[in-house]
Amino acid sequence: MADLDSLRTRFARTLEAARGPAGGPDPAPYADALLTRWQEPQRRYHTVGHLTAVLDRVDELERYADDPDVVRLAAWFHDAVYLPDRSENEERSARLAERALAEAGVPDAKTAEVARLVRLTVTHDPADDDPDGQVLCDADLAILASPPSAYAAYTAAVREEYHFVPSDAFREGRAAVLRQLLDLPRLFRTPHGTAEWEATARYNLRSELEMLEDSPSGPGSAS
Repeated sequence: MADLDSLRTRFARTLEAARGPAGGPDPAPYADALLTRWQEPQRRYHTVGHLTAVLDRVDELERYADDPDVVRLAAWFHDAVYLPDRSENEERSARLAERALAEAGVPDAKTAEVARLVRLTVTHDPADDDPDGQVLCDADLAILASPPSAYAAYTAAVREEYHFVPSDAFREGRAAVLRQLLDLPRLFRTPHGTAEWEATARYNLRSELEMLEDSPSGPGSAS
């Protein structure tokens, strides 16, 4: 169970660092509003547990970032809007960041960078000269390099989020996502991610794809 008080403290520290000596409104209402979103009932994987994991991985990778606090804010907002039956969640999350961070006193340039990073999570394909984008995307995809039991729990939680999608359609859609990820030249762009996570993540993705393709009525089946 995520420690909400710890998350509130982490958000306040990050917001205060990002906005600098000029300060601004009390961070607590912004943290609470975000945490309310991350605890919405339709979420099974994209929960405060996922938020905490991404923040932890950003901390692990921060040495590669130009502005770790901006990356942390992007982590807070990257799935702040999450409706499984909608396709524009990242865009709506980015717009939420633009509104909330401007009101909270974050300088315009940093607010714009947070929104850009949130939008980057549509593709998880940052440029070679985008260290902040590389850190956020690696942190978000780190779950793919989990041990077998954790990876199985992740895939089960994703399926629960899409419980309203018929099984055949879900298998086809999930397989397409897996192929898109496997087609990336590299899943991870930071040196740590490349060395520590790439091989395991690709193994997990290939294994899941094979199971989907071999399942009855799944992609590649004759029925």
